[in-house]
Amino acid sequence: MYVTKLNEPIQYSNPNKMKKTPKRKHQTTKDSNIKKTKVAHKEPLLVGNELIGTIDIARTGDAYVIIENIENDIFIHRKNVHGAFDGDTVKVKRIHNPRSNRKVGIITEIIERKRSIFIGVADKQSKYCFVKADNVSIKNDFFIPEKYENNVKHGDKVVIEFIEWKKKDKNPIGKISEILGQAGSNDIEMKSILVENGFFTSFPTEVLEEAEAIPTKISNSEIKKRKDFRNVTTLTIDPDDAKDFDDAISFQKVTDDTFQIGIHIADVSHYVQENTALDKEAYKRATSVYLVDRVAPMLPENISNIICSLRPNEEKLCFSAVFIIDKNAKVLDIWFGRTVIFSDRRLTYNQAQEIIEGKDDILNFEINTLNKIATQLRKIRFKNGSLDFDAPEPKFQLDETGKPIGIIIKERKAAHMLIEEFMLLANRYVAYYVGKEKNASGKTPMVYRVHDLPNIEKLQDFALFAAKFGYKANFDNPKKITQTLNTLMEKIHGKPEQNLLESLAIRSMAKAIYTTKNIGHYGLGFEYYTHFTSPIRRYPDIMVHRLLQIVLDGKKMPALNELEQKCGHSSEREKAAAEAERTSVKYKMAEFMLDRIGESFQGVISGVKNWGIYVELPDYNCEGLLRAEYLTDDTYLYDEKNIQFIGKRTGNIYQLGESIEVILENVDIERKTIDFRLK
Repeated sequence: MYVTKLNEPIQYSNPNKMKKTPKRKHQTTKDSNIKKTKVAHKEPLLVGNELIGTIDIARTGDAYVIIENIENDIFIHRKNVHGAFDGDTVKVKRIHNPRSNRKVGIITEIIERKRSIFIGVADKQSKYCFVKADNVSIKNDFFIPEKYENNVKHGDKVVIEFIEWKKKDKNPIGKISEILGQAGSNDIEMKSILVENGFFTSFPTEVLEEAEAIPTKISNSEIKKRKDFRNVTTLTIDPDDAKDFDDAISFQKVTDDTFQIGIHIADVSHYVQENTALDKEAYKRATSVYLVDRVAPMLPENISNIICSLRPNEEKLCFSAVFIIDKNAKVLDIWFGRTVIFSDRRLTYNQAQEIIEGKDDILNFEINTLNKIATQLRKIRFKNGSLDFDAPEPKFQLDETGKPIGIIIKERKAAHMLIEEFMLLANRYVAYYVGKEKNASGKTPMVYRVHDLPNIEKLQDFALFAAKFGYKANFDNPKKITQTLNTLMEKIHGKPEQNLLESLAIRSMAKAIYTTKNIGHYGLGFEYYTHFTSPIRRYPDIMVHRLLQIVLDGKKMPALNELEQKCGHSSEREKAAAEAERTSVKYKMAEFMLDRIGESFQGVISGVKNWGIYVELPDYNCEGLLRAEYLTDDTYLYDEKNIQFIGKRTGNIYQLGESIEVILENVDIERKTIDFRLK
């Protein structure tokens, strides 16, 4: 048992040292497939008069090479990409361009391929076979030699293994390593998205056999090793369609003003032992992937949905953080350890919300007390510097075939925030306990979830964008950035531009990652933070459970460099999972809009590029492109400096934030693109 103070706001050594990096005028909207991957070098890598960097290829075929610590990226015309794929590490030679001041270059060598596996659709004509890649940045089809065709049929969706791309060849050469099935069906497209992002559609036999061999019954000897919470009121609150219940909350009154609240997390590390086939597969995946219509789990179903899932009316093994907390959300005491629980009730978020809103229920006192404490925790968190982003998300209504028939914008209510606050509390205290309380020597490694300081130039660009909608945001004072953002988020809540502005604000922030180097979590305002509460679906949480148990047992800690390597892998896989999830949304959005070709919509201009105008439809939370050639009422000139199109004859201006009425012109499901024209 111990008591510690964690209500102070995060302190940085010098908040004025905000990260300042150059503005990139070529940055595109989320549909552009530009990923901003960087090669981590302290100084620019020079080879003679050439530089080494990472190439970003836009859907137009033009590209930019990002060089670490060089102010502006180097533009590469599509003719000078010379066989590079998006994300490759390349050698670039600067060339003189008398018509422009920007840096221009040509690719002279591919240093390292980012990937060797691609997804595409086979074009099998009598004698020759080509595969058109799904990735829009790849403009040249793969040529498949006859010996590598693998009995493919025309129109099959396939997995291609890249072989080579010789300078003299027009097309890259590939080998068909797997045939997923005929392109176009929902199942095949979803599987393709997973494979494209490096995930798997099935588990190896040895992993499944290992999972099936785990006993479902808990032995008495194991129960005796643990703190017993089976007689304490315990419940879960999750989405309607959830099957993997990571967390449960127990509640017990201590006095009229104090309560024992247990955050009980599935004890996955008890079942998934280090260096087993299960553990190696979980690490390889690092995360579950949540597509629109399915989950690609990190662990086999027998573990994720049955053995470890905290289902109601079943005894389950947990790793727990148990708080003694008063009605004002002040933590008086805390205990960490392994437990056994019995969940009395499984509530959906809607059911819990109904109780909060006054519905009579046997758990009325427990739910409402938990909600009051969570509300206090939330107020304290925002007072101490936490950011309040609450961007609405689309939820598709699907028929039995997986076809989208409707879109609902998901709304976060008190029940969602109740669970969120207690999970944040557990994550925060676990990080503090291992990283601070038990780290007096400075040699105790920990897996942290960190979030760096924001990029001030990106914030200033965001402020200019917000001004288009009439909102003022001044980010000159680094100490008031959080306050400024939260005030703005409050003003736009419920407005048509909320999703667009919140999405852009989030994009101006740094990305949260896993690391052993603690720099705090800027977005939450926490000095110590980790992920402890979702080990069924996140490998770093399993790592944290193991580290916490080692500290509790006083045993030798693992090597720091090994943990850091696993953190890097987990961060990369998390990023890939997010991309897969976004792609599945884009696919379903395109499928949903397909039946609406010819209809008119009211939208907002969310991006302006030389090739066209991106239009966001607030009612559907989707974005499409109004191509420049569709601006037919005048000759329009692209004003890069002011990010707008100007009519040469009429003076008509299309710029960020403007309302615009468009007609849905075309939908390409395979490319997941939506095209508009002016009404």
